[in-house]
Amino acid sequence: MSAFFPALDSILSTQGVMVMLLAAYAGAMWMFLTSAPKVHTIMVSDLNVARQFYEGLLDLPVADVPLHYYYNYEQTLGATGIDPLYMSTTVGGSASNPSDLGASEGLWYQLMKNTQLHIISGASYGTKNRDRHVCFDHDCLEQILMRVQTRGLKFKIRSERPLNFLVKDLEGRVLEMSEVKN
Repeated sequence: MSAFFPALDSILSTQGVMVMLLAAYAGAMWMFLTSAPKVHTIMVSDLNVARQFYEGLLDLPVADVPLHYYYNYEQTLGATGIDPLYMSTTVGGSASNPSDLGASEGLWYQLMKNTQLHIISGASYGTKNRDRHVCFDHDCLEQILMRVQTRGLKFKIRSERPLNFLVKDLEGRVLEMSEVKN
């Protein structure tokens, strides 16, 4: 049989099987990563005000935490993280709900079909003690500005590059949306 199919012996060898397995794994990873949603991160000074703004005024649907964030988020930040699956309920809260775990801290919204918005705390308050929403991505803030405009909210563009605008919420608070250049 090997006389008719000389390449068959090399394909069915241990090395040949390992190469085929690695190629299949690479294909699966490529499919996983290309189907993962693009994630924009915005840092805010108050998560409760941000929730009222993004869920209430902008009516963004709450999104599930993407798998690539759920499993690798702390490691990409350089923190010594614990896999959320191994955390006890006393450390991170209820392990049955992924949004309660440390890896998915913050708020997650569906901004567009394959684009999500991740809201985290940590921004300082702006001038006049304004709530600040800080982002490194110009496109993200443009999408939020379009959403603000379509909702008929009061806003004022302070700067085009870097993008900086103010939005007034229903309670009269002024939220500052700022693009930060890196």
